[in-house]
Amino acid sequence: MTDVDRMDLPAVLGNVLEETDPDVLRSMVREMAHMLMEAEADGLCGAPKGIPSPDRVNYRNGYRERRWDTRAGTIKLAIPKLRKGTYFPGWLLERRKRSERALVAVVAEAYVHGVSTRKVDDVIRTLGIEGISKSQVSDLAKSLDEMVASFRNRRLDEHAYPYIWMDALVMKARECGCVVNVACVVAVGVTEHGHREVLGVDVITREDGAGWTAFLRELKARGVSGVQLVTSDAHCGLKDAIASTFVGARWQRCRTHFTRNVLTRVPKSAQGAVATLVRSIFEQGSAEEVWAQHRRVVEQLATSFPKAADMLIDAAEEVLAFTAFPEEHWRRIWSNNPQERLNRELRRRTDVVGIFPNRDAVIRLVGAVLIEQHDEWQVARRYLTIGSLEKLSRNAAEGALPQPPDSHTARRSQAGSRATKSRAKRGNPSTQTRTPAPKRQRSA
Repeated sequence: MTDVDRMDLPAVLGNVLEETDPDVLRSMVREMAHMLMEAEADGLCGAPKGIPSPDRVNYRNGYRERRWDTRAGTIKLAIPKLRKGTYFPGWLLERRKRSERALVAVVAEAYVHGVSTRKVDDVIRTLGIEGISKSQVSDLAKSLDEMVASFRNRRLDEHAYPYIWMDALVMKARECGCVVNVACVVAVGVTEHGHREVLGVDVITREDGAGWTAFLRELKARGVSGVQLVTSDAHCGLKDAIASTFVGARWQRCRTHFTRNVLTRVPKSAQGAVATLVRSIFEQGSAEEVWAQHRRVVEQLATSFPKAADMLIDAAEEVLAFTAFPEEHWRRIWSNNPQERLNRELRRRTDVVGIFPNRDAVIRLVGAVLIEQHDEWQVARRYLTIGSLEKLSRNAAEGALPQPPDSHTARRSQAGSRATKSRAKRGNPSTQTRTPAPKRQRSA
C-alpha cells in the first residue's frame, strides 16, 4: 500500500489552494505530478519511502530537479532518485533528442544576437528558455558542433556507393547585416549492402557549378567510390560537376520534376492527358519497351505540342538513364522522391527558426536532424536487396548493362519523322506530285 493510497486527495488539494504558490493551477499540476512520481518510485522500490519492509528491493536516494514546460507555465519538478539503477518518468517528460537540442541552440543563438521575432520568442518560451546567457548558448552549441563536425568529416571509404541522391534546400541566413538566401546541399547514398547513409551536408552561396563541384570533390576526398548513378533535379551546373568528379557515373534526372517541366509547355486543359502519356513511359517492363514507348509518346506529342516533344527528345538520355540498371531498382532510382521525404523532415525543423543567425546555425540544426535519420537507417531494413545489388555488381563487372540507343541517331530519326508529318499536315509543295509543264514550241 503506497502513500497515495493513504492520502486524502481532497485534503491535499485543499492545502495546495491555501498554503502554496499564488499561481494555483501551476501548484496543483506540480503537486499532482509529484504524487504520481512518488507512487511510481515506491512501486519500483517495493515499499513506501522510509518504511521497513521485507519486500523492499531498492532504496531512495534523494531527488534531482528538472524543468517542465506546461501550459500552466514552467514547473520545477523533483524527480526521485534510486540507489540502484535510474528512474525517469517517461510518461511525463521526454528526453531531448539531438535535433531538439540543436533547435534550442539555434533559436537561443538568434535570441542572444538580437535577431528574434515575436514568433521566435514564443518558441523560446515554449522550449523553456528564460533569461539564457551567451555562455549558456556557447556551452550548448559546443557539444552539438563537435558532434556534427565529426559526422560531416567521417571517412566514407569502407563501402562503395553505387547510387547517390542529391538535392538542395534554399534557406535564409544573416550575413553582413543582411538576410540572404543560401543553399543547403545534402547527399544520400546506398552502400553495396543495401543500407542508406547520409554522406554529407554543406551550405553554399548558390546552386552553381562551382558550389556543386566543391561539394562533390569533398565527398570524393572522404572516400566515396563506386558511384554508378546520381539522381537529382536539373540543378545548374550539377551535371557537369558529376561528370568531372565521378568519372563514368551516369546522371538520372528526376522524372517527377521533369514531368512538371514538360507540363509547362502545354496548355492547362491538356496537362492531364500529357502527364498520363509521359508516365506511361515509365510503366513498361523492360528497357527496350521503355525506349519504344518514349518514341511513341514523342510522335503523339509532335503534331499538337512540338515544344513538349522537343523536351522529351533532348532529355531522353537523362530521364531514361535508369534503364541501364536492374529493373528491381527502377522505382528507387528514377526520381528524387526519397530525398524529398527527407527534405520535408528538414523543413519541419528549420521552418521553426525562419531566419538563421549565420551559416553555422544552419549546419548545426540540419546536421543534427540528419544524424538522427542516419542512425534510424542503420537499424532499419535494407533499402535495396542483396540479390539485386549482386546482380548490379555482376553486370557492371561483365559490362552487361544495357546501353541506350545512340542519342544522335534517335534524335535525327524522331525529328525527321516529326518534320515529315508537319509538312504533310501543312500541305508543303515539296511533298506533293507536280505535273510537268508543256514544252514551248518554237515559232517558224
